[in-house]
Amino acid sequence: MPFPCPPDREEPPVLDRKFLRENRDLVTRAVARKRESVDIDAYFERDAERRALLQEVEELQARANRENKAIAARRKAGEDVTADIARMKELSARIKELRARVAAVEAAVRELYLRIPNIPHASVPDGGEEDAVEVRRWGEPRPAADVPPHWEIAARLGWWHPEAAGRLSGSGFPLLSGELARLERVLVDFMIDLHRERGYREVSVPYLVNNDAMLGTGQLPKMADDMYRVERDALWLIPTAEVPVTNIHRETTLPAEQLPLKYVAFSPCFRREAGAAGKDTRGLLRVHQFHKVEMVQLVRPEDSYEALEELTDEAEEVLRRLELPYRVVMLAAGDLSFAAAKCYDLEVWAPGVDRWLEVSSCSNFEDFQARRAGIRYKGGGASGYVHTLNGSGLALPRLLVALLENGLTDDGRVKVPAALQPYLGGRELLG
Repeated sequence: MPFPCPPDREEPPVLDRKFLRENRDLVTRAVARKRESVDIDAYFERDAERRALLQEVEELQARANRENKAIAARRKAGEDVTADIARMKELSARIKELRARVAAVEAAVRELYLRIPNIPHASVPDGGEEDAVEVRRWGEPRPAADVPPHWEIAARLGWWHPEAAGRLSGSGFPLLSGELARLERVLVDFMIDLHRERGYREVSVPYLVNNDAMLGTGQLPKMADDMYRVERDALWLIPTAEVPVTNIHRETTLPAEQLPLKYVAFSPCFRREAGAAGKDTRGLLRVHQFHKVEMVQLVRPEDSYEALEELTDEAEEVLRRLELPYRVVMLAAGDLSFAAAKCYDLEVWAPGVDRWLEVSSCSNFEDFQARRAGIRYKGGGASGYVHTLNGSGLALPRLLVALLENGLTDDGRVKVPAALQPYLGGRELLG
């Protein structure tokens, strides 16, 4: 199926305003549950002001139309309409003034509007990070005792070079070499192959995108400070392949019979991590540049929660084949991303740092992103906005952490999982 190439639009659509007005209590509670900072009361006040101004403009314009017709009739009959024309000039000036006020209020409304988060699904618990619900576990975690952290393992084997990376780019930009660099590369091939087996279409996407793309998936305006921007070209370095992949079908209507669409992409990811300054500064736990394989689905609305379970299992399958212990947790509302309605995090066990580490977030955005990006479907007597989902399948840095720390052998080498050995020429051990 060829990809559409719609022109960029100046004003991407946002959430359905009628829905917000009719469900004010639900929306207000959603903002509170997600712990977002948008002034939702100010939004409703400015929106009411905007609608009142629009109504006044419409009434005055209708009056102007009627009076213009009447003036034309009197002029045709030979009557003096000088006073009427002067009155109409005053009315036109008033309409122009009101239209300017409408534009100013609309700009304020839109700024608030774009900061209203998606509404959490009813199954999502209240609370923050500490209130996540563990759904299931797989595998037996290796005891943390006597397992050094991954940066010590990699440094001892000559694969980890933080000083050289610092000279190049500063902190947070990893430099890997030798067998660890190769391991990262073959992991990408392994994961892409696995997802292709599960019906995903591989795509290679741009790594810089425009404002519309970032608005469409919900990174803008909220996450602007966490992303890298190329000012000269008005482009953003992608924080995840989710952004370009989801926007492939921006401003298009898809035939319903083509759904679901399932894409997988590899990309570098760039994040300032402005909100996480000072956290996890050692090793690969939190970096500004990393690689990731991303899965994206576009589905019919009635299928999206079944698709979320399927997508989560597909991410889990990577960890099962790599023989890495992990757990699945359902995030609480206050820890959900801005755009997500429901999210499962996959956390892999890392004994060297004695922690569960997130390696994937599998999210259902319902129609939140599709409304912003204008992605619709039609066919079979149904139409509307698609539901979008995505999940890391998986992110590389913490996956490497888990492989190093779980695979460390008594003689200081690293065991290669059986599923990866064909990608490494049959190697069973690295180092």
